[in-house]
Amino acid sequence: MTKYKEGDVVKARITAIEKYGAFAAIDDEYSGLIHISEITEKFVRDITDFVEIGDIINVKILLIPHEHNQLRLSAKGVNEELHKSKRKKIKETVFGFYLLKTALPNWIEEKMEEINKKS
Repeated sequence: MTKYKEGDVVKARITAIEKYGAFAAIDDEYSGLIHISEITEKFVRDITDFVEIGDIINVKILLIPHEHNQLRLSAKGVNEELHKSKRKKIKETVFGFYLLKTALPNWIEEKMEEINKKS
């Protein structure tokens, strides 16, 4: 008999991250995998946008295999903070593409002169 049951929500520490999911330890005896599809309801391209090694998050136990203590876990619906990506957004400046826009005509003219010289 395990001390956990399917459907329990418990705290877990992220111990490793792979392309397909994150491994989490619940305690010294139990650990499991949070598949990339179970990180959040959002599309997840990179798991480290949402969790990092050492993070402590809530997980829901989806499946407890009888042969070992490796659980199948989900972070969906039990972590409000995972809805927001940790990836920092690029700040837009007041200049935006203005500098490129002003330089582009000169670059085109220089390139056209170079092409004409080769002809």
